[in-house]
This record gives sequence, structure tokens and C-alpha cells, in this order.
Amino acid sequence: MTERDMTAAGWPAVAPFGTLPVPPTDAVAHLGLDLPVGRLTAIRSRPDAPARGVVLLVPGFTGSKEDFTGFLPLLAELGWDAWSYSQRGQADSAAPAGSENYTLDRFAGDVLAVAELVGDGRPVHLLGHSFGGVVARAAVIASPGGFADLTMLCSGPHGWAGRLDREADIVRSRGSEAWWNEDNPQTVGRPDSALTTDEAFRRLRMGRTSDENLISGAEILSDDTDSTGELLATGLPVLVAHGAADDAWPQEWQRTMALLLDGRYSVIPDAAHSPQLENPAGTAAVLDDFWAATGSGPAGAADAAPHAD
Repeated sequence: MTERDMTAAGWPAVAPFGTLPVPPTDAVAHLGLDLPVGRLTAIRSRPDAPARGVVLLVPGFTGSKEDFTGFLPLLAELGWDAWSYSQRGQADSAAPAGSENYTLDRFAGDVLAVAELVGDGRPVHLLGHSFGGVVARAAVIASPGGFADLTMLCSGPHGWAGRLDREADIVRSRGSEAWWNEDNPQTVGRPDSALTTDEAFRRLRMGRTSDENLISGAEILSDDTDSTGELLATGLPVLVAHGAADDAWPQEWQRTMALLLDGRYSVIPDAAHSPQLENPAGTAAVLDDFWAATGSGPAGAADAAPHAD
């Protein structure tokens, strides 16, 4: 289905964000999702044949939907109707003013609203990357009926105090651009043409991501509340996966979380904290196997017996 077809079906087209190369419009569509918070921007890749199901991918801290632009077509080739969106305050999505608009409940509420829109009445396969995993887990706990399963990609059971104090202090006092400049001094004062395409994009995205999104996200990631028991109680099948070199969350925490959830656990080779970018084919294969086994939720859980890949 082309972008024109999707727009005709009721999804408004939006301009791509930034200057990263984008796949042709017959592979990835850039769309707007109009919610009470405002318009959240999304990308979608859909197979030509009837889809095997709908998958929704939630990006992480300092991220956006563009973290999955090149990955969604791989999922579509495997038969999945694949979506990702930029969370409130990220990149070109709506960014309401006020820290009260960036609580975990508000982020999770967006997941529920987006899943309802794109699922069209069917449970969706939900994936959260890093901070997006924290948000996705909260959404599943709040309303498990909207989801077939949950994948925690490079995301742990809880945060830890002081994790992002330095970064939050910089943003709080000087703004998101100051954080970028502090960590990337080689780019300060240089035009985009003098940077790599990736550097130019990530500098733009950091500057366009709201300070309140980053400050609140840092606070959420510093919270040591463990909701693993609540997630287990939902009965949904869970996959915990991370790159072999992931160092953003302790790998032992992730492995233990999978065991406590009676879930699947997969270590993706040749990858670190962003397996969808570092080993997209291997990551797609792990996800495809899990989604195919779980069916539409708890009723299919017996087909997804706990094991380590």
C-alpha cells in the first residue's frame, strides 16, 4: 500500500523529519496520528498481501520513530503491518508545555491510544526499546487486553537513582542543545554540511526534543520501582531481547526479568543497544519467531514456552 493509499484510508500524510535518507513512499509512509495531546508523527510499512498482524514499536530516550525507518520494511517483508511513532515531546511530535504532561502514565496513555488507532480493534504486538520498554510495560499493565504480547528490547525491570542526573541538570539549566554540545564538542558551530548525515540528524533531533520530555524521561529512568510482578499478572507472553554488547541496562537484570516473567530471552549477536540498527536481519528474525508463536495474546502463550535463544 502506497502513502497515497494510506492517506486516502484516513491517515494524514506528514513530511519526513530531518534529512536522513528515507525509503520510497511505497515502502514507508510518514503519517500523523491525531490524539488529545496533539499530532504524534508516525511511520508505517505494510505488506502487499494481507498482514499477519499489527506491530507497534515505541522508541527510547532521546529517540524518535526514525530509529525504525529502515527496520519497518524488513518486518513488512515478513508479513507484518509495522508502525512506529515519536513519543510526545520527541522530534516533530506534539510537545505540550508543563512537566505534568510527561509522566509515565501520560506516555503510557499515548501507547494505548496509538495501539487502538492502528490495531483497528485487534490486539497489537507491542515492542518498547529502552525507555520505550518502560513506557510499553506501563501501558500493558494498565490495559493488557489491547495487546497480543510485549517485547522489551534492551530494557530492564527498573531504573536506578542518579542514572541521568548530569544530563538532566544540563537540560534543566541550559536546554537540550546544551546537552548535545557538551557531549559532541566537535560539532559546535559547524554547519550540517560539515557533519556526517547521522550527526546532523541527531543534533537536530536533540534540539527539537522538548526539555520537559528529557527531564521527565531522566526521572522515570532513575526510578527503581520494579513492576515485573504486575507484568507477569497480565498473562501476556513477553520477550526480553538485547544486543550481545548492550551496556545501557545490566544484561543480568534483563535475563533475570525474563526468567521471572516465564518469558523468552534472546541475545542478538553483532549488536549493542540498538539491535534494529546494528543487526536488523537478526533482530527481525527473533521478533518474527516470537510474534508468530504468540498468536493474539495469552491464549497463544502455550505456543511460546519459555526458552533462551
